[in-house]
Amino acid sequence: MKNIDIICIGEVLIDFIGHEVNTSINRTKDYHRFLGGSPTNVAVNASRLGLKSLLVATCGQDGLGDYIVRKLNANNVITTQIKKLETTPTSVIFVSKSTETPEFIPFREADCEIVEDQLPDEIIAEAKIFHTTCFALSKNPARETILNRAKKAKELGLQLSIDLNFSERIWKSRNEAKQVIAAYLSNDPLVKLSEDDCYRLFAEVKSEDYIFDYFHNLGASTICLTKGKKGVVVSDKKEGLLFQEAIPIDEIKDSTGAGDAFWTGFLYAKLINTSLNDCVTIAQKLASIKLQNVGRLPDGINFQDFLHD
Repeated sequence: MKNIDIICIGEVLIDFIGHEVNTSINRTKDYHRFLGGSPTNVAVNASRLGLKSLLVATCGQDGLGDYIVRKLNANNVITTQIKKLETTPTSVIFVSKSTETPEFIPFREADCEIVEDQLPDEIIAEAKIFHTTCFALSKNPARETILNRAKKAKELGLQLSIDLNFSERIWKSRNEAKQVIAAYLSNDPLVKLSEDDCYRLFAEVKSEDYIFDYFHNLGASTICLTKGKKGVVVSDKKEGLLFQEAIPIDEIKDSTGAGDAFWTGFLYAKLINTSLNDCVTIAQKLASIKLQNVGRLPDGINFQDFLHD
């Protein structure tokens, strides 16, 4: 029996999200503080769905780092592999509150200081899924640590996963990014990416056929492309193409973290061995909750009942 459902390795940081909706950072006056970082969001969401999640990440030995660990513990995320640095502050990102893709300004400090001894083999062996992000792979030493630990995870039989949340603001060299992505995808992870991610990575609009062929050729069997209001398309080497319409939402309050909620739902559904179509349905349901709320997923919801209704 494995004691960990999902290991999330990568960035932990503070999101300062603007208070005014659809206002540029240039004109935003007030910000609210939230626990952030894509793998961090997935770890917290997974725990709230009843899964055992472990976060491997680094923050500063400062007030923001203390806030991060306190919030993670409050959400029952395993924090034993969180490292705090005395001389490097916690990373922060300023984010506009948006119903579309938000604008952001990163101030990266401690988040990329992830080293190999934070994730020993014996902990990897206890897990079922190993998840990371393009953001986390953009800087060393985190990059080499994640690539090495991913290879070990594959050897130990874990299902790998990645959110290809590429941004040129995080990763200046597209060619380098593509090389590192290729190295990770050689382990056949489940791949999540959005139309915006694809546009940023390729610096132009690419067809769905091009996108799926490109990532399948790098080694990924299952690729999930989210298209906002235009729905979700999944290309699976065994099952072919699957499309779902987007769930209609009357009022989108905040899109920050919606992709993380979607992917948490997808991985959760994978863990309970549902069909690919049900994976997408559950993923969309969880994302729809997030889109209607600012910050984390709200309290007072029985997620099991809601997702399986």
